[in-house]
Amino acid sequence: MKISVITAAYNSEATVGEAIASVAAQTYPDVEHLVVEGKSDDGTLEAIERAGHDRMRLISEPDDGIYDALNKGVRNATGDVVGFIHSDDFLANDGVLARIASAFEDPAVEAVFSDLVYVSQADTSRVIRHWSTGAFHPRRLKYGWMPAHPTLYLRREVYERFGSYDKSMRIAADYDFILRYFSQATGKSVYIPEVLYKMRVGGVSNRNWPKIRQKMEEDMLAIRRNRVGGLHTLALKNLSKVGQFLVRPQRS
Repeated sequence: MKISVITAAYNSEATVGEAIASVAAQTYPDVEHLVVEGKSDDGTLEAIERAGHDRMRLISEPDDGIYDALNKGVRNATGDVVGFIHSDDFLANDGVLARIASAFEDPAVEAVFSDLVYVSQADTSRVIRHWSTGAFHPRRLKYGWMPAHPTLYLRREVYERFGSYDKSMRIAADYDFILRYFSQATGKSVYIPEVLYKMRVGGVSNRNWPKIRQKMEEDMLAIRRNRVGGLHTLALKNLSKVGQFLVRPQRS
């Protein structure tokens, strides 16, 4: 089983090398790493080339934002399973993809996801938030449930059936796609209750109040267009984040 991992990179010179290295270090052998670089203004392209490995393929051309880049990666992926590693994040250990592949050994499984921790920008060993997803059940969607998108691995045919990320959304196209899939899913999903992914704090969706407001507006659009709830769904989705901060900060 081949796994395609997609990294969208733009102006991430300081961190993209660690993201690439975390994929290069994976013990699972059948991996394709697609790095989609959007003609950055800094030294991102050079950093990618320095960190490159023999399982990596680079696409470097202008794009229309992160979701356009992710769509491009999915279109070019040749793996049986597709997942993502963002350019400022990294896989938690060298056995992550082997763990995911083992869950896909059941041919009925379409989706695999796990826990995620947010770590400090300055010290990635310091955990700020712990996102523990829990198993999927359709009724949980209206209560704001969603797996952490970077932990979600899907069979490639899922994208063929359900389409691409809506690039008119600038922040919440991942939530929209997740609702589109899980509200109609007929295949099995597997929740791995382990931290397999580490994300640096400070993403675009919570950078400032205008971004937070835009995120909430796009989340509400996703909820309505996928018919999974209403304002209470948005409220519960946001409230669920509070518990992620209640885990005592720790060294990862």
